Amino acid sequence: MIVAAGQFVVTPGWESNAQTCVSLMAQAAARQASLLVLPEALLARDDNDPHLSVKSAQELNGGFLRVLLDESRRNRLTTVLTVHVPSTQGRAVNTLVVLRGGEIIAQYAKLHMYDAFNIQESARVDAGNEVAPLIDVDGFKVGLMTCYDLRFPELAMKLALGGAQVLVLPAAWVRGPLKEQHWATLLSARALDTTCYLVAAGECGNKNIGQSRVIDPQGVTVAAAAEAPALIFADVNPERLAETREKLPVLRNRRFAAPQLL
Repeated sequence: MIVAAGQFVVTPGWESNAQTCVSLMAQAAARQASLLVLPEALLARDDNDPHLSVKSAQELNGGFLRVLLDESRRNRLTTVLTVHVPSTQGRAVNTLVVLRGGEIIAQYAKLHMYDAFNIQESARVDAGNEVAPLIDVDGFKVGLMTCYDLRFPELAMKLALGGAQVLVLPAAWVRGPLKEQHWATLLSARALDTTCYLVAAGECGNKNIGQSRVIDPQGVTVAAAAEAPALIFADVNPERLAETREKLPVLRNRRFAAPQLL
């Protein structure tokens, strides 16, 4: 199965961002990708207004997703991204959506709020309270996570013990001392923890690092972007997955019960 991760600079205008997503979707479909992962919080972003993503929140039937769903009807591609959806006055839910065939086939409210490194996501965003069910993409079981979720290995493990073979991660990983090292290390660690492929897409504006990656079940980076807009591709190989899980059976060797989340 061919997977793709696309990264771009999110602008203050949702119409422009929607057209960029459509372009990346069309390019991925033309390359026969089955799965495309886009970054986190794609409605709007402004370096001078850290709360614009929440202020610009739209319902799932809003204009942004209608544009993407129109493109989704043109192919068999499964597209994963996140948007902010209004909740109460001045607040929103950071919502991962999965698009296929012109429909939203799954959604997930981000569990872990980014209340770290002098940022407090929870000040304006409501946390989710459920682990997302796995989705099927071309016979692979795919688990859903968002950005800061990467730092919590119990979520990735919960998904893997539930049958996930691929983990996806839309992100907007904030720049800062050692943050790029954290990103690379954690992506490889989660892949190794779970013996899953991991497809991560990062926003690449002035404040975020980009660096989208595809990691294989042995922690090897098989495709990577730098800090500029890019669309990367990799092959998710069932033989590589089976071989890894045969010689590195960490899911079978565990001595602890499955993580109890929520």
